[in-house]
Amino acid sequence: MIRLGLEPRTPTLKELGITHVHLLPSFDFGSIDETKLYENKYNWGYDPKNYNVPEGSYSTDPYKPETRIREMKQMIQALHKNGIRVIMDVVYNHTYVTDGSNFNLTVPGYYYRHNPDGTYSDASYCGNETASEREMVRRYIIQSALYWVKEYHIDGFRFDLMGIHDLETMNMLRDSLNRIDPSIFVYGEGWTAGPSPYPQELRAMKTNAPQMPGIAVFNDDVRDAVKGSFKKDENRGFATGKSGLEESVKFGIVAATQHPQIDYSQINYSTSPYALHPSQSINYVSSHDDLCLVDKLIVSAPKNTSESDLLRYDKLAQTIIFTSQGIPFMFNGEEVFRSKKLVHNSFESPDSINQINWANKSVYYDLFDYYKKLIALRKKHSAFRMVTTTDIQSNLHFEEHLPENVIAYRLDGKAAGDVWNEIFVAFNGNNSPQEISVPDGNWTIVCLDGKIDEAGISSISGNKMNLPRSSAVILKR
Repeated sequence: MIRLGLEPRTPTLKELGITHVHLLPSFDFGSIDETKLYENKYNWGYDPKNYNVPEGSYSTDPYKPETRIREMKQMIQALHKNGIRVIMDVVYNHTYVTDGSNFNLTVPGYYYRHNPDGTYSDASYCGNETASEREMVRRYIIQSALYWVKEYHIDGFRFDLMGIHDLETMNMLRDSLNRIDPSIFVYGEGWTAGPSPYPQELRAMKTNAPQMPGIAVFNDDVRDAVKGSFKKDENRGFATGKSGLEESVKFGIVAATQHPQIDYSQINYSTSPYALHPSQSINYVSSHDDLCLVDKLIVSAPKNTSESDLLRYDKLAQTIIFTSQGIPFMFNGEEVFRSKKLVHNSFESPDSINQINWANKSVYYDLFDYYKKLIALRKKHSAFRMVTTTDIQSNLHFEEHLPENVIAYRLDGKAAGDVWNEIFVAFNGNNSPQEISVPDGNWTIVCLDGKIDEAGISSISGNKMNLPRSSAVILKR
Protein backbone atom coordinates (compact mmCIF):
# COMPACT_ATOMS: atom_id res chain seq x y z
CA MET A 1 0.00 0.00 0.00
CA ILE A 2 1.26 3.51 -0.87
CA ARG A 3 -0.32 6.52 0.74
CA LEU A 4 -1.79 9.00 -1.68
CA GLY A 5 0.30 12.06 -2.36
CA LEU A 6 3.56 10.31 -1.59
CA GLU A 7 5.76 9.02 -4.38
CA PRO A 8 7.50 5.69 -3.83
CA ARG A 9 11.13 6.19 -2.97
CA THR A 10 13.98 3.80 -3.62
CA PRO A 11 15.37 2.57 -0.30
CA THR A 12 19.12 3.02 0.07
CA LEU A 13 21.52 2.65 2.98
CA LYS A 14 23.38 5.68 1.71
CA GLU A 15 20.27 7.85 1.89
CA LEU A 16 19.68 6.82 5.49
CA GLY A 17 23.17 8.07 6.38
CA ILE A 18 24.57 5.08 8.24
CA THR A 19 28.37 4.66 8.40
CA HIS A 20 28.76 0.88 8.74
CA VAL A 21 26.90 -2.27 7.67
CA HIS A 22 27.12 -5.32 9.92
CA LEU A 23 26.78 -8.49 7.86
CA LEU A 24 25.56 -11.65 9.56
CA PRO A 25 28.02 -14.57 9.18
CA SER A 26 29.27 -14.65 5.60
CA PHE A 27 31.92 -17.36 5.88
CA ASP A 28 31.09 -20.90 4.78
CA PHE A 29 28.57 -22.32 7.24
CA GLY A 30 27.31 -25.85 7.54
CA SER A 31 23.55 -25.54 7.97
CA ILE A 32 22.92 -24.87 4.26
CA ASP A 33 23.84 -27.50 1.69
CA GLU A 34 25.17 -25.44 -1.22
CA THR A 35 24.56 -28.35 -3.62
CA LYS A 36 20.85 -28.37 -2.82
CA LEU A 37 19.79 -24.75 -3.17
CA TYR A 38 16.51 -25.92 -4.66
CA GLU A 39 15.52 -26.78 -1.08
CA ASN A 40 15.25 -23.01 -0.54
CA LYS A 41 16.50 -23.08 3.04
CA TYR A 42 17.71 -20.08 4.99
CA ASN A 43 19.93 -19.67 8.03
CA TRP A 44 21.57 -16.78 9.83
CA GLY A 45 24.83 -18.70 9.53
CA TYR A 46 26.04 -19.18 13.10
CA ASP A 47 27.20 -22.65 12.10
CA PRO A 48 30.90 -22.32 11.16
CA LYS A 49 32.41 -24.83 8.77
CA ASN A 50 35.19 -23.10 6.81
CA TYR A 51 36.11 -19.80 8.43
CA ASN A 52 38.13 -18.34 5.57
CA VAL A 53 35.80 -18.96 2.60
CA PRO A 54 32.65 -16.98 1.70
CA GLU A 55 29.35 -18.82 2.02
CA GLY A 56 28.45 -20.31 -1.35
CA SER A 57 24.66 -20.12 -1.01
CA TYR A 58 24.88 -16.33 -1.22
CA SER A 59 26.65 -16.50 -4.58
CA THR A 60 25.06 -16.78 -8.00
CA ASP A 61 26.95 -20.02 -8.62
CA PRO A 62 28.21 -22.03 -5.63
CA TYR A 63 29.67 -24.66 -7.97
CA LYS A 64 32.35 -22.25 -9.18
CA PRO A 65 34.67 -21.41 -6.26
CA GLU A 66 35.83 -18.15 -7.79
CA THR A 67 32.28 -16.82 -8.05
CA ARG A 68 31.64 -16.49 -4.32
CA ILE A 69 35.03 -14.81 -3.84
CA ARG A 70 34.56 -12.31 -6.65
CA GLU A 71 30.98 -11.45 -5.71
CA MET A 72 31.75 -10.89 -2.04
CA LYS A 73 34.61 -8.57 -2.98
CA GLN A 74 32.33 -6.73 -5.39
CA MET A 75 29.71 -6.27 -2.68
CA ILE A 76 32.27 -4.86 -0.24
CA GLN A 77 33.73 -2.64 -2.95
CA ALA A 78 30.27 -1.27 -3.79
CA LEU A 79 29.61 -0.39 -0.16
CA HIS A 80 33.01 1.27 0.13
CA LYS A 81 32.38 3.36 -2.98
CA ASN A 82 29.28 4.69 -1.26
CA GLY A 83 31.13 5.62 1.91
CA ILE A 84 29.90 2.65 3.95
CA ARG A 85 32.30 0.43 5.86
CA VAL A 86 31.71 -3.30 6.32
CA ILE A 87 31.60 -5.23 9.60
CA MET A 88 31.78 -9.03 9.48
CA ASP A 89 30.00 -11.13 12.08
CA VAL A 90 32.46 -13.85 13.15
CA VAL A 91 31.73 -17.01 15.12
CA TYR A 92 35.06 -18.34 16.29
CA ASN A 93 33.56 -19.53 19.58
CA HIS A 94 32.27 -22.91 18.29
CA THR A 95 31.98 -25.08 15.20
CA TYR A 96 28.91 -26.55 13.51
CA VAL A 97 30.05 -30.12 14.09
CA THR A 98 32.47 -31.32 16.74
CA ASP A 99 34.01 -34.75 16.27
CA GLY A 100 34.19 -34.45 12.50
CA SER A 101 35.13 -30.77 12.36
CA ASN A 102 38.18 -29.53 10.49
CA PHE A 103 39.72 -28.67 13.86
CA ASN A 104 39.25 -32.16 15.25
CA LEU A 105 40.46 -33.75 12.04
CA THR A 106 43.65 -31.70 12.46
CA VAL A 107 44.36 -32.33 16.17
CA PRO A 108 41.59 -34.25 17.97
CA GLY A 109 40.37 -32.43 21.07
CA TYR A 110 42.98 -29.67 21.02
CA TYR A 111 40.84 -26.86 19.67
CA TYR A 112 38.02 -27.29 22.18
CA ARG A 113 37.49 -26.91 25.91
CA HIS A 114 36.39 -29.88 27.97
CA ASN A 115 34.60 -30.52 31.23
CA PRO A 116 36.45 -32.36 34.05
CA ASP A 117 34.83 -35.62 32.92
CA GLY A 118 36.29 -35.23 29.42
CA THR A 119 33.07 -34.22 27.65
CA TYR A 120 32.96 -31.12 25.51
CA SER A 121 32.03 -27.97 27.40
CA ASP A 122 29.30 -25.93 25.76
CA ALA A 123 29.23 -22.22 26.61
CA SER A 124 27.89 -21.62 23.11
CA TYR A 125 24.89 -23.94 23.61
CA CYS A 126 25.77 -25.31 20.17
CA GLY A 127 27.56 -28.47 21.29
CA ASN A 128 31.08 -27.19 21.91
CA GLU A 129 33.25 -24.15 22.61
CA THR A 130 36.67 -23.39 21.20
CA ALA A 131 39.72 -22.95 23.44
CA SER A 132 41.01 -19.56 22.29
CA GLU A 133 43.59 -19.49 25.10
CA ARG A 134 45.57 -22.27 23.42
CA GLU A 135 48.40 -21.08 21.22
CA MET A 136 47.32 -22.55 17.88
CA VAL A 137 43.64 -21.67 18.39
CA ARG A 138 44.62 -18.11 19.25
CA ARG A 139 46.88 -17.95 16.22
CA TYR A 140 44.13 -19.31 13.98
CA ILE A 141 41.58 -16.70 15.13
CA ILE A 142 43.98 -13.80 14.69
CA GLN A 143 45.31 -14.93 11.33
CA SER A 144 41.80 -15.62 10.06
CA ALA A 145 40.62 -12.12 10.96
CA LEU A 146 43.73 -10.58 9.40
CA TYR A 147 43.07 -12.57 6.23
CA TRP A 148 39.58 -11.08 5.89
CA VAL A 149 41.04 -7.61 6.39
CA LYS A 150 43.88 -8.00 3.92
CA GLU A 151 42.13 -10.04 1.24
CA TYR A 152 38.54 -8.72 1.42
CA HIS A 153 39.10 -5.28 3.00
CA ILE A 154 36.75 -5.96 5.89
CA ASP A 155 36.56 -2.91 8.19
CA GLY A 156 35.65 -4.57 11.46
CA PHE A 157 34.39 -7.60 13.32
CA ARG A 158 31.41 -8.36 15.51
CA PHE A 159 32.25 -11.32 17.76
CA ASP A 160 29.42 -13.71 18.47
CA LEU A 161 29.41 -14.73 22.16
CA MET A 162 32.70 -12.92 22.68
CA GLY A 163 32.54 -13.82 26.38
CA ILE A 164 33.70 -17.33 25.47
CA HIS A 165 37.04 -16.03 24.22
CA ASP A 166 39.94 -15.15 26.50
CA LEU A 167 41.03 -11.56 27.06
CA GLU A 168 44.58 -12.11 25.87
CA THR A 169 43.47 -13.34 22.44
CA MET A 170 41.11 -10.42 21.96
CA ASN A 171 43.77 -7.89 22.96
CA MET A 172 46.36 -9.53 20.72
CA LEU A 173 43.89 -9.34 17.82
CA ARG A 174 43.29 -5.67 18.57
CA ASP A 175 47.04 -4.99 18.55
CA SER A 176 47.45 -6.85 15.25
CA LEU A 177 44.64 -4.87 13.63
CA ASN A 178 46.05 -1.60 14.93
CA ARG A 179 49.23 -2.23 12.99
CA ILE A 180 47.13 -2.34 9.81
CA ASP A 181 44.49 0.29 10.55
CA PRO A 182 43.49 1.49 14.06
CA SER A 183 40.02 2.40 12.78
CA ILE A 184 39.13 -1.26 12.20
CA PHE A 185 36.24 -1.77 14.59
CA VAL A 186 35.98 -4.71 17.00
CA TYR A 187 32.96 -5.35 19.22
CA GLY A 188 30.99 -8.27 20.50
CA GLU A 189 28.56 -9.88 22.88
CA GLY A 190 30.13 -9.63 26.30
CA TRP A 191 28.46 -12.79 27.56
CA THR A 192 28.07 -16.51 26.90
CA ALA A 193 25.04 -18.70 26.24
CA GLY A 194 25.99 -21.14 28.99
CA PRO A 195 28.65 -21.83 31.64
CA SER A 196 32.28 -22.31 30.64
CA PRO A 197 35.07 -24.09 32.52
CA TYR A 198 37.48 -21.30 31.61
CA PRO A 199 37.68 -18.71 34.45
CA GLN A 200 35.28 -15.82 33.97
CA GLU A 201 37.85 -13.25 35.08
CA LEU A 202 40.04 -14.25 32.12
CA ARG A 203 37.30 -14.10 29.49
CA ALA A 204 36.13 -11.23 27.25
CA MET A 205 33.02 -10.61 29.33
CA LYS A 206 31.22 -7.29 29.55
CA THR A 207 32.42 -6.85 33.13
CA ASN A 208 36.02 -7.25 31.92
CA ALA A 209 35.74 -4.57 29.23
CA PRO A 210 38.19 -2.30 31.12
CA GLN A 211 40.83 -4.95 30.41
CA MET A 212 40.30 -4.68 26.64
CA PRO A 213 40.12 -0.92 26.05
CA GLY A 214 40.19 -1.19 22.25
CA ILE A 215 37.12 -3.42 22.04
CA ALA A 216 33.43 -2.53 22.49
CA VAL A 217 30.58 -4.54 24.01
CA PHE A 218 26.82 -4.51 23.55
CA ASN A 219 24.97 -2.55 26.22
CA ASP A 220 22.07 -4.82 27.11
CA ASP A 221 21.35 -2.69 30.19
CA VAL A 222 20.03 0.20 28.10
CA ARG A 223 18.44 -2.14 25.54
CA ASP A 224 16.10 -3.71 28.05
CA ALA A 225 15.59 -0.45 29.92
CA VAL A 226 14.28 1.32 26.82
CA LYS A 227 12.06 -1.39 25.32
CA GLY A 228 11.60 -3.94 28.13
CA SER A 229 13.15 -7.26 29.09
CA PHE A 230 14.02 -9.62 26.24
CA LYS A 231 13.03 -12.53 28.48
CA LYS A 232 9.41 -11.47 28.96
CA ASP A 233 7.45 -10.45 25.87
CA GLU A 234 4.85 -8.50 27.82
CA ASN A 235 7.44 -6.57 29.84
CA ARG A 236 7.41 -2.88 28.96
CA GLY A 237 10.30 -0.43 29.04
CA PHE A 238 10.84 3.27 29.58
CA ALA A 239 9.62 4.10 26.07
CA THR A 240 6.33 2.30 26.66
CA GLY A 241 5.59 3.74 30.07
CA LYS A 242 7.25 1.53 32.66
CA SER A 243 8.73 3.54 35.52
CA GLY A 244 11.78 2.74 37.62
CA LEU A 245 14.14 2.32 34.67
CA GLU A 246 15.49 5.85 34.57
CA GLU A 247 18.93 5.00 35.95
CA SER A 248 19.45 2.22 33.40
CA VAL A 249 18.49 4.59 30.58
CA LYS A 250 20.88 7.21 31.95
CA PHE A 251 23.55 4.51 32.10
CA GLY A 252 23.12 4.14 28.35
CA ILE A 253 23.14 7.89 27.80
CA VAL A 254 26.65 8.08 29.34
CA ALA A 255 27.74 4.94 27.43
CA ALA A 256 28.29 2.69 30.47
CA THR A 257 31.00 5.02 31.79
CA GLN A 258 31.49 6.43 35.27
CA HIS A 259 29.23 9.42 35.95
CA PRO A 260 28.63 11.05 39.33
CA GLN A 261 24.87 11.46 38.80
CA ILE A 262 24.02 7.79 38.22
CA ASP A 263 22.97 5.39 40.94
CA TYR A 264 24.68 2.17 39.86
CA SER A 265 22.72 0.10 42.37
CA GLN A 266 19.64 0.53 40.13
CA ILE A 267 21.08 -0.58 36.80
CA ASN A 268 19.40 -3.54 35.05
CA TYR A 269 22.21 -6.08 34.99
CA SER A 270 25.34 -4.22 36.07
CA THR A 271 26.47 -2.82 39.39
CA SER A 272 29.25 -0.59 38.07
CA PRO A 273 30.41 1.07 34.84
CA TYR A 274 32.24 -1.24 32.44
CA ALA A 275 33.37 1.18 29.73
CA LEU A 276 36.64 3.03 30.17
CA HIS A 277 35.61 5.38 27.38
CA PRO A 278 32.31 5.86 25.50
CA SER A 279 33.34 4.06 22.30
CA GLN A 280 33.30 0.80 24.27
CA SER A 281 29.51 0.85 24.58
CA ILE A 282 27.28 -0.34 21.71
CA ASN A 283 23.86 1.15 22.46
CA TYR A 284 20.83 -0.47 20.83
CA VAL A 285 17.22 -1.50 21.32
CA SER A 286 17.14 -4.54 19.04
CA SER A 287 19.14 -6.71 16.67
CA HIS A 288 18.48 -9.90 14.69
CA ASP A 289 18.10 -11.82 17.98
CA ASP A 290 14.81 -11.98 19.89
CA LEU A 291 11.84 -9.74 19.14
CA CYS A 292 12.78 -6.80 16.93
CA LEU A 293 11.75 -3.36 18.17
CA VAL A 294 8.42 -3.15 16.36
CA ASP A 295 7.35 -6.64 17.45
CA LYS A 296 8.39 -5.97 21.05
CA LEU A 297 6.32 -2.78 21.04
CA ILE A 298 3.31 -4.62 19.60
CA VAL A 299 3.48 -7.44 22.15
CA SER A 300 4.22 -5.34 25.24
CA ALA A 301 1.95 -2.37 24.63
CA PRO A 302 -1.56 -2.39 26.11
CA LYS A 303 -4.15 -4.20 24.03
CA ASN A 304 -5.64 -2.15 21.17
CA THR A 305 -2.75 0.33 21.17
CA SER A 306 -2.98 2.33 17.95
CA GLU A 307 -0.29 2.20 15.30
CA SER A 308 0.28 5.94 15.76
CA ASP A 309 1.17 5.28 19.39
CA LEU A 310 3.51 2.44 18.41
CA LEU A 311 5.26 4.89 16.10
CA ARG A 312 5.60 7.35 18.99
CA TYR A 313 7.24 4.67 21.13
CA ASP A 314 9.50 3.70 18.23
CA LYS A 315 10.74 7.26 17.70
CA LEU A 316 11.28 7.81 21.42
CA ALA A 317 13.29 4.59 21.75
CA GLN A 318 15.62 5.39 18.87
CA THR A 319 16.03 9.03 19.87
CA ILE A 320 17.39 7.83 23.20
CA ILE A 321 19.87 5.56 21.41
CA PHE A 322 21.04 8.04 18.78
CA THR A 323 21.52 10.94 21.18
CA SER A 324 23.41 8.81 23.73
CA GLN A 325 27.18 8.84 23.99
CA GLY A 326 28.92 5.75 22.65
CA ILE A 327 28.17 3.84 19.43
CA PRO A 328 24.55 3.57 18.22
CA PHE A 329 23.49 0.32 16.55
CA MET A 330 20.21 -0.40 14.80
CA PHE A 331 18.52 -3.37 13.18
CA ASN A 332 18.20 -2.92 9.43
CA GLY A 333 14.61 -2.18 8.50
CA GLU A 334 13.62 -0.54 11.76
CA GLU A 335 13.58 2.74 9.84
CA VAL A 336 10.64 1.37 7.81
CA PHE A 337 8.79 -0.20 10.76
CA ARG A 338 10.13 -3.70 10.11
CA SER A 339 8.30 -6.62 11.71
CA LYS A 340 9.26 -10.29 11.86
CA LYS A 341 5.63 -11.23 12.50
CA LEU A 342 6.37 -11.71 16.21
CA VAL A 343 8.94 -14.47 15.59
CA HIS A 344 11.73 -14.38 18.19
CA ASN A 345 14.43 -16.61 16.82
CA SER A 346 14.06 -16.34 13.06
CA PHE A 347 17.44 -17.94 12.32
CA GLU A 348 15.94 -20.39 9.84
CA SER A 349 12.62 -18.73 9.06
CA PRO A 350 11.64 -18.13 5.43
CA ASP A 351 11.64 -14.83 3.56
CA SER A 352 8.06 -14.24 4.62
CA ILE A 353 9.44 -13.63 8.13
CA ASN A 354 12.96 -12.30 7.61
CA GLN A 355 12.63 -10.12 4.53
CA ILE A 356 12.35 -6.36 4.74
CA ASN A 357 9.19 -5.04 3.11
CA TRP A 358 10.65 -2.06 1.29
CA ALA A 359 7.19 -0.88 0.27
CA ASN A 360 6.97 0.22 3.89
CA LYS A 361 9.28 3.10 3.07
CA SER A 362 6.39 4.81 1.34
CA VAL A 363 3.86 3.76 3.95
CA TYR A 364 6.07 4.88 6.84
CA TYR A 365 8.09 7.57 5.14
CA ASP A 366 7.63 9.90 8.10
CA LEU A 367 9.40 7.33 10.29
CA PHE A 368 12.18 6.84 7.74
CA ASP A 369 12.66 10.59 7.49
CA TYR A 370 12.82 10.87 11.28
CA TYR A 371 15.53 8.21 11.47
CA LYS A 372 17.43 9.90 8.66
CA LYS A 373 17.33 13.28 10.41
CA LEU A 374 18.20 11.69 13.74
CA ILE A 375 21.33 10.11 12.23
CA ALA A 376 22.26 13.39 10.52
CA LEU A 377 21.80 15.26 13.81
CA ARG A 378 24.17 12.93 15.58
CA LYS A 379 26.78 13.05 12.83
CA LYS A 380 26.74 16.83 12.73
CA HIS A 381 26.95 17.49 16.48
CA SER A 382 30.01 16.41 18.42
CA ALA A 383 28.25 16.94 21.76
CA PHE A 384 26.47 13.61 21.15
CA ARG A 385 29.79 11.92 20.35
CA MET A 386 32.20 12.87 23.12
CA VAL A 387 35.47 10.95 23.07
CA THR A 388 36.47 10.58 26.72
CA THR A 389 34.75 9.77 29.98
CA THR A 390 36.14 12.99 31.44
CA ASP A 391 34.43 14.96 28.67
CA ILE A 392 31.10 13.33 29.48
CA GLN A 393 31.50 13.95 33.22
CA SER A 394 32.31 17.61 32.59
CA ASN A 395 29.83 18.41 29.83
CA LEU A 396 26.74 16.25 30.43
CA HIS A 397 24.59 17.12 33.44
CA PHE A 398 21.32 15.38 34.30
CA GLU A 399 18.42 17.45 35.59
CA GLU A 400 17.05 16.54 39.01
CA HIS A 401 13.59 16.65 40.65
CA LEU A 402 11.80 15.49 37.51
CA PRO A 403 8.45 13.68 37.21
CA GLU A 404 8.55 9.90 37.27
CA ASN A 405 9.64 8.33 33.97
CA VAL A 406 11.11 11.57 32.66
CA ILE A 407 14.82 12.08 31.94
CA ALA A 408 16.45 15.36 30.98
CA TYR A 409 20.03 16.53 30.66
CA ARG A 410 22.12 19.49 29.51
CA LEU A 411 25.10 19.32 27.17
CA ASP A 412 27.79 21.98 27.17
CA GLY A 413 28.10 22.08 23.42
CA LYS A 414 30.75 24.75 23.28
CA ALA A 415 33.06 22.80 25.59
CA ALA A 416 32.43 19.67 23.51
CA GLY A 417 33.41 21.46 20.29
CA ASP A 418 29.86 21.67 18.97
CA VAL A 419 28.43 24.44 16.80
CA TRP A 420 25.63 24.76 19.35
CA ASN A 421 26.67 26.38 22.62
CA GLU A 422 24.09 24.58 24.76
CA ILE A 423 21.83 21.61 24.17
CA PHE A 424 18.93 20.43 26.31
CA VAL A 425 17.51 16.92 25.80
CA ALA A 426 14.42 15.48 27.49
CA PHE A 427 12.59 12.15 27.23
CA ASN A 428 9.05 11.63 28.44
CA GLY A 429 8.25 7.94 28.84
CA ASN A 430 4.77 8.64 30.18
CA ASN A 431 1.61 8.34 28.11
CA SER A 432 0.62 11.81 29.26
CA PRO A 433 2.23 15.26 28.84
CA GLN A 434 4.62 16.35 31.58
CA GLU A 435 5.75 19.84 32.57
CA ILE A 436 9.41 20.26 33.47
CA SER A 437 11.81 23.07 34.28
CA VAL A 438 14.36 24.09 31.67
CA PRO A 439 17.34 26.42 32.09
CA ASP A 440 16.05 29.99 31.97
CA GLY A 441 16.41 31.88 28.69
CA ASN A 442 15.63 31.63 25.00
CA TRP A 443 15.78 28.24 23.27
CA THR A 444 15.19 26.96 19.74
CA ILE A 445 13.28 23.66 19.53
CA VAL A 446 14.87 21.26 17.01
CA CYS A 447 13.05 18.05 18.02
CA LEU A 448 9.45 17.99 19.24
CA ASP A 449 6.61 15.48 19.15
CA GLY A 450 8.17 13.20 16.53
CA LYS A 451 9.56 15.93 14.26
CA ILE A 452 13.16 17.07 13.73
CA ASP A 453 14.28 20.30 12.08
CA GLU A 454 17.79 21.57 12.79
CA ALA A 455 16.82 25.02 11.56
CA GLY A 456 14.22 25.16 14.32
CA ILE A 457 10.62 24.07 14.73
CA SER A 458 9.74 26.93 17.08
CA SER A 459 11.24 28.79 20.02
CA ILE A 460 10.50 29.10 23.71
CA SER A 461 11.58 31.40 26.50
CA GLY A 462 11.29 31.22 30.25
CA ASN A 463 12.02 28.26 32.50
CA LYS A 464 9.13 25.83 31.91
CA MET A 465 8.23 23.48 29.12
CA ASN A 466 5.48 20.98 28.43
CA LEU A 467 6.77 17.64 27.13
CA PRO A 468 4.39 15.81 24.77
CA ARG A 469 3.55 12.25 25.80
CA SER A 470 5.86 9.39 24.84
CA SER A 471 8.34 11.52 22.96
CA ALA A 472 11.66 13.33 22.95
CA VAL A 473 12.50 17.02 22.97
CA ILE A 474 15.80 18.62 21.92
CA LEU A 475 16.52 22.31 22.43
CA LYS A 476 19.52 24.39 21.32
CA ARG A 477 20.93 27.86 21.83
